[in-house]
Amino acid sequence: MTGTESDAAGASADDGTAAGEPPVVVKVGGAKAVDPAGAVGDVAHLVANGRRVVVVHGGSTVVDETLERLDIEPEYVESASGVTGRFTDAETMEAFAMAMAGKLNTELTAQFRSAGVDAVGLSGVDGGLLSGPRKSAVRVVEDGKKKIRRGDHSGKIESVNGDLLGDLLADGYTPVVSPPMAGDEGDGEVTPVNADADRAAAAVAGALGADLVLLTDVSGVYADPDDPETRIDAAATPDELAAVEDAAEGFMGKKVMAAREALSGGSGRVVIADANVRDPVVAALGGAGTTVERSALGGERESGVEAEGGETA
Repeated sequence: MTGTESDAAGASADDGTAAGEPPVVVKVGGAKAVDPAGAVGDVAHLVANGRRVVVVHGGSTVVDETLERLDIEPEYVESASGVTGRFTDAETMEAFAMAMAGKLNTELTAQFRSAGVDAVGLSGVDGGLLSGPRKSAVRVVEDGKKKIRRGDHSGKIESVNGDLLGDLLADGYTPVVSPPMAGDEGDGEVTPVNADADRAAAAVAGALGADLVLLTDVSGVYADPDDPETRIDAAATPDELAAVEDAAEGFMGKKVMAAREALSGGSGRVVIADANVRDPVVAALGGAGTTVERSALGGERESGVEAEGGETA
């Protein structure tokens, strides 16, 4: 994972935007239950006060709606490590690119510009922003048995063009980033492929040395997944991170995996928080949600755990 670190410009201390603060990467979920309006207003506020922000978004609902209009059945698969992701064949990949880079990224960029943010929409293919090898075959679990599925269009991000993001931030722009990523084929060709949006945000945050805020439709990671009162507020040690990982189920497991990857890559802290509260980004940076500190890694190196399949939320 490569990139350049960016220094945040100064601003008001009450928002945590004082001079010397790192950039913020905000991942806005793509599920129908996640309203981006609060994040849009909050990012506009942070940017106006000098904080440098990169937005990364998912789009599972819009992708599924596009597939439905095209009469294509969406397919999700479970990896050997128990993480669920989208299986993206060639037909699904066309719909994915239409929905993510063509529709959702353009609409979200327009929302930010309407809010006074000088936003620039980018897919992971643009400028080689997000790149890595394409995985045409993935290991999945079906009916309790491990199998190999071929024909997939997904990839694992191994490189981030941090220079591109750093230059945009230095010039006062706010990048709005979405998959697909640039998938490197063995023959030197580049193919747009699916990549998980949480892990894309993690890669960007690591490359920039940024704080990462993963916004979703719950207030954090719950010790009891059915009880919001059991939210784990913070993890600063390896044991506390292990407890967060043990508690994370379903799609939350991928967010916690992304948190570990971001910290391993260079991010200082990651917050998993509710997108649907007032001032969601400022609230997350102020301690709302589940905060995972870099110290929770305990000096370990990147785990290298892979999740098959692509974007889910």
